[in-house]
Amino acid sequence: MYMLIMVLDDTAHLNDVLNAWDEAGVAGVTIIESTGINRVLQRHSAEMAFAGFSQIFGSGRVGHNTLFTVSDSLELAEAAVAATEAVLGDLTEPDKGIIFAVPVAKTWGLTLTR
Repeated sequence: MYMLIMVLDDTAHLNDVLNAWDEAGVAGVTIIESTGINRVLQRHSAEMAFAGFSQIFGSGRVGHNTLFTVSDSLELAEAAVAATEAVLGDLTEPDKGIIFAVPVAKTWGLTLTR
């Protein structure tokens, strides 16, 4: 088993990525709002003194979405990555996000069937 974790840079693509993962066969996804060090530091820098206006009026991007799921095979994780790249483009390009898989030794309370 593998835990697939994605930090999605542009939250506007969340629904498209979730739909792509669903179509790839991912059984369930947990989503949390998150942010990275660069965005935190930018919020507090002197050059960004007026950036708060974009956040007040709803146009400022202040965070990410972190998605995670457990898959029963590395192949399913790779299918989710391919589906993600079909939505976002090449993940090696800037401002797309990152995805990684971590081996899971055991789970409790989890059924991996769809």
